[in-house]
Amino acid sequence: MENLKEKTARSIAWGAVNNGATQVLNLVFGIVLARQLSETDYGLVALLTIFTALAGCIQAAGFSQALANLRPPTHSDYNAVFWFNVMAGVSMYILLFFSAPLIAGFFRQPELTAVSRLVFLTIPISAMGIVPNAKLWIEMRNREMAITAIISLLFSGATGIWLAYHGYAYWSLAWQQVVFISVGNVLRYFFTRWHPTFPIDLSPIRKMLGFSSKMLLTNMLTVASQNVQTFIFGRLLPIGVVGQFNQANKWNTMGHSFISGTMAQVAQPVLTNVGDDDNRRLLVLRKMLRFTAFVSFPLMLGLALVAREFIVITISDKWLPCVPLLQILCIGGAFVPLQVLMQNYIISRGRSDIHLYLVSLQIVLQVLLTLSLAPLGITAMVTAFSALNVVFLAVWYAALRRLQPLKLTDLLRDIVPFLAVAAAVMAATCYATGWIESLWPLLIARILLAAILYFIAMHLLHAAIMKECLQFIFNKDGRQKT
Repeated sequence: MENLKEKTARSIAWGAVNNGATQVLNLVFGIVLARQLSETDYGLVALLTIFTALAGCIQAAGFSQALANLRPPTHSDYNAVFWFNVMAGVSMYILLFFSAPLIAGFFRQPELTAVSRLVFLTIPISAMGIVPNAKLWIEMRNREMAITAIISLLFSGATGIWLAYHGYAYWSLAWQQVVFISVGNVLRYFFTRWHPTFPIDLSPIRKMLGFSSKMLLTNMLTVASQNVQTFIFGRLLPIGVVGQFNQANKWNTMGHSFISGTMAQVAQPVLTNVGDDDNRRLLVLRKMLRFTAFVSFPLMLGLALVAREFIVITISDKWLPCVPLLQILCIGGAFVPLQVLMQNYIISRGRSDIHLYLVSLQIVLQVLLTLSLAPLGITAMVTAFSALNVVFLAVWYAALRRLQPLKLTDLLRDIVPFLAVAAAVMAATCYATGWIESLWPLLIARILLAAILYFIAMHLLHAAIMKECLQFIFNKDGRQKT
């Protein structure tokens, strides 16, 4: 049988390829579309995100995670989840279709009625792809997941750009979403060779309901926490300001989701397969924490460092107001992958109830902070949101500590050195390049200098995780030694 370490390393590598390639493609298509479209176009479509995401959670109902915890899931399990998802997805679309005028009225944007009915089509379409996607995820077939994501992005991005250049404005963003999900579904079924069958038997749902119901509420609250600011801003602020925030949040999310997405693809399956050996679980968890911190802090703090040059060069100075928002979000975003890893560990131990309680607390605090600071403006609200992401890492650790004897000193030893080095490197780079005025030379100099300084610092500190990464990349035999 394939060694679990080897399989995990290969899965992380393909997860990195998946997330890296998708982020690059999102970057390219995002730059082209942002230059062609206006703040209003982005703001309008951003207002619908919370509705489609919440509806997607309801239709999926947490069954992907529930299937992963079955050892192993059967065709009957997959089939029951498929039909449940489809029925829930169609029901959600009908409800939202007739609610479209009310949504448009709430945000005082009449255009939302028509465009929302198109965007909401993604809900029943994505419902049909949840099971094959879960099957690929559970089997850790990250290669196929990477190919699916890349091809889907190519088709959807090309569609969005073509429509944008032909004057379809916000419709280009709406059709981009529909095409992305549709193409992805076709490829998932092609790779899994799985198909639903009759008769429809929903009885397997019962054995997953206890776990999945908690995951459903948790996923809904997670989505709400990720989109609550856009929702509140859409009601309180001009649509152009919402568009600027959406642009900043998009780049921030692309940055931290590269790491958290890579780890999320393997964390729960790996931790579930480790078994009940606490010592082995602890070793796996700590290595994942070190790898996450090693990548997340320099990437996100580096993005904050080059935010102004990056935004102006790529999507033009009309988006300059989003730069300070992006810089603030990146600081909190650096801690998000660590939170996601801890969440996956808690879920892998079957404690979706703890996950639910903490996500509920986090979103309540986000709403209270955002509303209480609304009179001070968008910068104050975004700063509070980012600070909460940093502070809440301690709450997730406290919950994880109940399930796994991870000492606080060990946690700090695993993550603080990478944070300190990354912060010092970015400060030194900012000081050393402050005299450069031209944007292109400044961007290139900061990226190269920061990367070199971080590599040198890690080498001088004898960072084992960097050595292991280099071994995996350049020497296949090194994989067996990690």
